[in-house]
Amino acid sequence: MPIDEASGGVPIIDLSPSFRDERGAAETARKISNACETLGFLIVTGHGIDQSTIDHVLMSSSRFFEGSLEDRVSAMPPSPYVFRGYFPSEASALAASLDIDTPGDLCEVFCINRFDDREEAIRSGLGENLEAFFAPNIWPRSIPGFKSSWSSYYSAMEGLSDHLLSLMARALGLPKNWFEFFCDRHTTNLVANYYPPQVKKPRPNQLRRGAHTDYGSITVLYQSHSSGGLQIESHDGSWLDVPYVDNSFIINIGDLLSVWTNDKWVSTMHRVVNPPREEAEKSRLSLAFFHQPNFDAKISCIPTCKSVDNPPRHKDVKAGEWILAKLEKSVA
Repeated sequence: MPIDEASGGVPIIDLSPSFRDERGAAETARKISNACETLGFLIVTGHGIDQSTIDHVLMSSSRFFEGSLEDRVSAMPPSPYVFRGYFPSEASALAASLDIDTPGDLCEVFCINRFDDREEAIRSGLGENLEAFFAPNIWPRSIPGFKSSWSSYYSAMEGLSDHLLSLMARALGLPKNWFEFFCDRHTTNLVANYYPPQVKKPRPNQLRRGAHTDYGSITVLYQSHSSGGLQIESHDGSWLDVPYVDNSFIINIGDLLSVWTNDKWVSTMHRVVNPPREEAEKSRLSLAFFHQPNFDAKISCIPTCKSVDNPPRHKDVKAGEWILAKLEKSVA
């Protein structure tokens, strides 16, 4: 579906031409650039991810969240500042990352990274006072196939993110491999967001996920079904529903990519609202691949995004320090 056939105002871009040849990649990059400049959100189809890879991780995740409380508790980290394993509902408030005071979000979370191998963690930046950031994963013990399904999905998302970043580099007038130097030791989190049935009415200003921006480079989000709830803030301050599109991923720009592009591409505020009370018994599951650059990557304005008339608007940022500060703020 071409970009001008937008769904709910969010552009839909077919990635399949970008895998075929240079002409297809260039045209897809142009469409991505338009979407990133205007809304910071897009929906991609033709991504090449095998449906069985998605189905397996969704199935194991559903079994985990809808299984025994004992299993979930056994996968909790030793501290809320160790961002691995299971976090119960109201354990975080994403709006707090922007210094907005709200009750805890009505969302359960399971999170992994790629640092089960301590040598890889050391290579990626593990040092003094960073044990929590580079902690190994905490895997559920009683769900067959859980680790393998999550690992396979993580690997598939790495490949898709690399392809998207190569297209984005083209769109910015850079060599297609420009981002590789900054992301070859990436610190990406894969997070399952489980929104349980709302038996009790939420407290005032309490949402499934409070209004926030994402912290890293890009987010690759899969919604498991069409229950809805994800909204993005438009230029006039109103909230726009992001529709469900079958066999697609939602891509959005994170804060660090916005800094990289001198705000040419926007990191858009978004949230997940509560369902109507007549649908409050329905749960919702999504998978978010929060692509984050190397911990020690210095994020400074891309050469093609600045000029004498458009100097850099942001100070240089160290990627890991930015992300860690945002994560710590979000702990409820």
